[in-house]
Amino acid sequence: MKHKIVLTALLAGSFFMANAQQAAKPEDTEVWTPEPAVVTPGKTCGDAPSDAIVLFDGSNQDQWVSAQDRTQPANWVIADGIWTVNKSAGNIETKKTFTNYQLHVEWREPVDIAGTGQARGNSGVFMASLGKGDAGYELQVLDSYNNKTYVNGMAGSIYKQFIPLANPTRPPGEWQTYDVIWTAPVFNDDGSLKSPARATVIFNGVLVENNVELLGPTKYIGKPEYSKHGPSPIKLQAHGDKSIPLSFRNIWVRELP
Repeated sequence: MKHKIVLTALLAGSFFMANAQQAAKPEDTEVWTPEPAVVTPGKTCGDAPSDAIVLFDGSNQDQWVSAQDRTQPANWVIADGIWTVNKSAGNIETKKTFTNYQLHVEWREPVDIAGTGQARGNSGVFMASLGKGDAGYELQVLDSYNNKTYVNGMAGSIYKQFIPLANPTRPPGEWQTYDVIWTAPVFNDDGSLKSPARATVIFNGVLVENNVELLGPTKYIGKPEYSKHGPSPIKLQAHGDKSIPLSFRNIWVRELP
């Protein structure tokens, strides 16, 4: 008798499910609003889309200031649309602060670059600058084409934290491209960490950092640790190595929710 009751219940359940599926309509799972904003892509790969903030287009450095003194303008060298590091002027950072964003940066090491290891075209893209010097979260820039160094300090690394998944570096004299998705850290009211910073990096079209969770801001010596901060500028490094300065072009950012 018990088996008959169970079988009847199963049949009734199957009948109900079949009727429910017949009653369901495709439009039940269609979402029509809100509609995504229309964005016009760049004409070629790497061009800024219509909703981007252009940080450097080859004509001026008006979007940047000195990282040592934010009341002073950036003072790197612009020639023929190319922006070359001025090591004596030091690091520069954006006037505007950011939280979450998509960033596009193109950079090039000199064809006649000399030096080895970390002393070969060293620079960095600090995805969030936290003040003077090299404070912040650094994506390493370096000539890593046939240039051996510690792997968490090569091009495409989150410096001293995450080794790149591959080394797609082109030879010196050729343009390199970083496309970055940056998610800023979130802090509780008491200053404790609620969620860590995350970064995805595509280097010359190759995924090298896959949504990694940063351990804290970059530290040259010691272990990284978080301290509460808010929206931050993007910083470019004028490293003190003795090699010929590298150059940048075509830098833009899209703010994300």
